[in-house]
Amino acid sequence: MTNRQAPRRFLYICAGRVAACGLAALAVAGCNRAGSQPESKAPPPPPPSVVVAQVVQRQVPIFRDFVAHTEAVPTVEIRARVAGVLEEVRFREGSQVEQGQVLFVIQQAEYRAALQAARAQLAKAEADLTRAHDASVVDRGRAHLEQAKAELGKTQQDVARYRPLVEEQAIPRQDLDTALSREQAAVAGVDAAVAALKDTVLNQRTAMQLSEAAVESAKAAVAQAELNLAYTTVRAPIAGIISKLAVDSGNLVGKAEPTLLATVSSLDPMYVDFAITEADYLRLVKRIPGLGRGEVRPDTPARLQLLVADGSTFAEKGRPIFVDRAMDVKTGTIQIRAQFPNPQRVLRPGQFGRVRAITEDVPNAVLVPQLAVQELQGAKSVLVVGDSEKVVARTVTLGDATDDAYIVTSGLEPGERVIVEGIQKVRPGMQVKAELKGSSPSASPVTKPDSGR
Repeated sequence: MTNRQAPRRFLYICAGRVAACGLAALAVAGCNRAGSQPESKAPPPPPPSVVVAQVVQRQVPIFRDFVAHTEAVPTVEIRARVAGVLEEVRFREGSQVEQGQVLFVIQQAEYRAALQAARAQLAKAEADLTRAHDASVVDRGRAHLEQAKAELGKTQQDVARYRPLVEEQAIPRQDLDTALSREQAAVAGVDAAVAALKDTVLNQRTAMQLSEAAVESAKAAVAQAELNLAYTTVRAPIAGIISKLAVDSGNLVGKAEPTLLATVSSLDPMYVDFAITEADYLRLVKRIPGLGRGEVRPDTPARLQLLVADGSTFAEKGRPIFVDRAMDVKTGTIQIRAQFPNPQRVLRPGQFGRVRAITEDVPNAVLVPQLAVQELQGAKSVLVVGDSEKVVARTVTLGDATDDAYIVTSGLEPGERVIVEGIQKVRPGMQVKAELKGSSPSASPVTKPDSGR
């Protein structure tokens, strides 16, 4: 180190020590000023406000939701029953049709001609029958028989007259032999006339029967021709909503098989099928008289609700009308069919939804709002506000749900207050300011669907 650098280094060291001493003096002065003033504490925050609801006790209905689908009964497929060209379509697709309304017209000229031919054949058969009833042929046979009998009588008289004359040798023997031959011929003639008469009577009877059969066959042919002509005009078998066309006009239909033309479904009422468990079935049978026998009275109140796909409840209520024959051993369920009025045609076949039915009533049930229940690791709990306005955590055991509340089987007593709003702001042991909820179960009872009684 040179002589010029040594003084400069000394000056730097002295300046640093002076600055450090100044900072220390300032720090000591600040501490003295702070210590000389008295300490002030912030006031405690007010207790958080929460909304509570009272636990109530009353009889509540228990309802179940069952997956269901709609079914239109009856649903009829309209088919072409005769072959021909589809000439006319007399309805609008998707519209309401009435029973007996003309829907289709198939080419008719061929069937009109067939009907005329059948009627002509019937007229001929009836004429043949009239001729078969003519008795003149039988009368001629009877007359021929009488003539043969008369001839026989004459020959017998000749034989009777010639025999004594021959014995007296008054006439030649040859005359008697001739008379005897004529008598034998007359007997044979009578037998032939009798046989001919029988044959004539039999022929007439046979001709009459054949003619009557021909008449009946001709009548049947006329009836069939009339039916075929009537089948060319296709009418609605039931009232309901008709589907879109399966075949356009101008096509040949009904040639090889009955061609499907359209489908008609009756939509009012609409039937809803759903499956329920064996336990629910036994409960439901007890509540609805006649359900087990399939004899639900038409005047039974409609108490079933239908929840459709958008989550809304269908405006009309229904009633069960049919229970299947047996339980399904694979699923442990049984099929039930319900009937719902459908005046606005809102329900259509094939829709899915849920049928809500009341299966039982629980007396003296303790109810807690669903908003008050918390779940942590499978355990359910509520926050209870005690008399000292302090929060207490309570583990509860819950049963079935009924509308916006749970049935509590243990953990709560009627009249206790549970927090339904502001749960996130509090913890057990805190003091709170509780405000009773105006729409709590005690002030606004849980909606009670129809009980099914």
